[in-house]
Amino acid sequence: MPKLVWLNGEISPLESAVTSVADHAHLYGDGLFEGIRIYGRKVFKLDEHLVRLYHGCAYLGFEMTMALDELKATLLDVCAKADINDGYIRLNVTRGTGLGLDPKSINRSPNIMIMINTLALYSAEAYESGLHVVSTSARVIPADSLDPRVKCIGRYASNILAKTEANRVGAGEGLMLNHQGQIAECTGDNIFLIKGKKILTPHPSCGILEGVTRNTVMKLAASAGYEVEETVLTPFDVFTCDEAFLTGTAAEVIAMVTLDGKPIGNGKPGPITKHVTELFREETKTGSAF
Repeated sequence: MPKLVWLNGEISPLESAVTSVADHAHLYGDGLFEGIRIYGRKVFKLDEHLVRLYHGCAYLGFEMTMALDELKATLLDVCAKADINDGYIRLNVTRGTGLGLDPKSINRSPNIMIMINTLALYSAEAYESGLHVVSTSARVIPADSLDPRVKCIGRYASNILAKTEANRVGAGEGLMLNHQGQIAECTGDNIFLIKGKKILTPHPSCGILEGVTRNTVMKLAASAGYEVEETVLTPFDVFTCDEAFLTGTAAEVIAMVTLDGKPIGNGKPGPITKHVTELFREETKTGSAF
């Protein structure tokens, strides 16, 4: 499977792809991205990812030159050229090119990149036995600084700091709180807690990215008869719940079995987590074919 990069209309192998050193995302983190899965030669939830991307462009004031439908067609064409069955797409849009923080002083033609690659966040064993998670000192960026619904490249510096904290103690993930001490998300995943038959997840106002996989799982669980609620949660809720799991495009659905060394429930992936995982895997058979 050739790993390809489409950059502003030019396709090249991943190993030789280059971008300008004056790209505004390279200089200032001034860009947006989407990570998108390919399952069985179908791009999963492509429309949802593209809508979020274009909402981010509007919020940040990018002078986007490609219509959504054009970008969608281009992305599917690049996937076909890569001839890939299962993989991971990284889609980047940056404000433009030029030195200087002030956007009025740069070339504001957005740089658009589509990378076709593969990515596995966790080992196969972790999906069987669940993740060990630790609380981190890094907080999510508050909404009055940057709206958490915007998947901004520069925003992820705090997530990387939290991930390195988790790495230092050998944990699979790091849990991030907001400045009020409420649960927000993990470094690359949304979090769900299960109490009885009820599935709880942090409300968007807690500072989370509203993940595409998160929203998909919420709909699947509700359709399966579970009560799903967005609410305010604290670490107390984790320690007293029956099960927990994480979701994300790269992570998919994975059980969370401990927090800070304390078991969640019986310390193993629970039955509702397993059921939700099965529902999600069935849903991945849908998508935009190429």
